[in-house]
Amino acid sequence: MSIHPTAIVDASAKIPSSCTVGPYCVIDAGVELGENCQLVSHVAIGGPTKIGENNKIFPFAAIGMAPQDVTYKGEPTRLEIGSHNEIREYVTISRGTVKGGGVTRLGSHLLIMAYTHVGHDCVIGDHAMLINGATLAGHVTVEEWAVVGSMCPVHQYVRIGAHAYIGGGTTITQDVLPFSMTSAARETHAYGMNKVGLARRGFSKERIAKIHHAYKILLASKMNTTQALERLKSEPDLGEDVEMLIRFIEGAERGIIK
Repeated sequence: MSIHPTAIVDASAKIPSSCTVGPYCVIDAGVELGENCQLVSHVAIGGPTKIGENNKIFPFAAIGMAPQDVTYKGEPTRLEIGSHNEIREYVTISRGTVKGGGVTRLGSHLLIMAYTHVGHDCVIGDHAMLINGATLAGHVTVEEWAVVGSMCPVHQYVRIGAHAYIGGGTTITQDVLPFSMTSAARETHAYGMNKVGLARRGFSKERIAKIHHAYKILLASKMNTTQALERLKSEPDLGEDVEMLIRFIEGAERGIIK
């Protein structure tokens, strides 16, 4: 095991011999690291926190600290992080709260860039990207492959759909549609589907065409959301992507950005 002599590691922390803990890191009780994790330097990890294998955490990240919630009274809550993630400088990730289920949960293959904040009780899906300065309030869900742009504040209880792309500096107060491109260039709205991102991820032309057709009905027709959903449901052979899009809209509690 490679632990720098300036690091402070609680005796109860579970750290495999394959891990590297750099200078001035602080690891508290209740922390468990997977194989081949690297803490570059000055990383602080509070517990209870469980982190998977092959994660790299850069200087001055604060992981698994108490939630920034005035109702939190020291209850035992958790942070769980998957594998193969890159967590960059000055990232803050809070543990959960009892009222939010007690767990903040991050998936695998994430890129969380510098100065990002992931608040208590958030759920982040695999392959998501949070760009510099993205700020997720508590109880936010970011689904797989979504990209949250630089300096984007995201309101509590908002869901960001799978494969969505949010442009930098966009304030998000309602759910972001799966497969969409959303921006505040003029006003916050979804201005189409993330065609380039879907193609890069191996979506076939047929899958993209079905999603594009659904978006034309949702965003470019004169129908309201309810009418657009009824129209889509009446069509044969929607495909699993459009069916997922419909379920996402029907499950919205804060409304959707169109």
